[in-house]
Amino acid sequence: MKQSEKIHVAYYSDILCIWAYVSEIRLSELRKQFGPEIGISYHFIPIFGCTDHRIGGSWKERGGFEGYSQHVREVCRDFPHIEIGEDAWNRTVPKSSATGHHFLKAVQLLEKKSLISDQPDKEYDGNTLFEDITHQLRLAFFRDGLNVGDESVLLDIADRYDLSMNQLIKYMRNGEAMAAMCRDVELTRKFNVEGSPTYLLNEGRQKLYGNLGYKIIEANVNEILRRPQNQASWC
Repeated sequence: MKQSEKIHVAYYSDILCIWAYVSEIRLSELRKQFGPEIGISYHFIPIFGCTDHRIGGSWKERGGFEGYSQHVREVCRDFPHIEIGEDAWNRTVPKSSATGHHFLKAVQLLEKKSLISDQPDKEYDGNTLFEDITHQLRLAFFRDGLNVGDESVLLDIADRYDLSMNQLIKYMRNGEAMAAMCRDVELTRKFNVEGSPTYLLNEGRQKLYGNLGYKIIEANVNEILRRPQNQASWC
């Protein structure tokens, strides 16, 4: 691969996935380390599209939502960089992650149509505004116990930013954000994305899934970036 070429990283996650919340710091480090050498596209997979089935059913014999909430807090003890409250999956149980995904696809549309900047901003610790809003949604649920499956909660979060609220709501109501969300689902099927978070590299030929350490992700990106042109990798 030529040094001047940028590689594409497609990142799939569910807004309610604890492992995606844990992995935000790894994604941030990837952007900082590789900068303009990589381009990241963000996609959503509805692992928690129906929480009554995903947790209420699967965890029925292990304490249901209360048991799952305890499991999530136990996971978080191993990762001091994230914040977790008592209400997530306990007193606050969103019906679906799809509402949050729908909202975030509308934010992406604002970016795509140049109504907000898609460039990293010092105000957001080197993240784009979209990335910061995604992070704020996860904080709202996991740390603050807010129901991010409620559209009014999402719009309250959006109202903190300098966004065109009328345009944002328009995309959520006219089908554009829904179409973008459905396209993400189509892509998960096309590339057989099974869970959250998942990194797809090398046009989908390399798939990194789950709670992977940063060094593993970094090594895979480096392998593509540094590989001599037209030379197959031996590893």
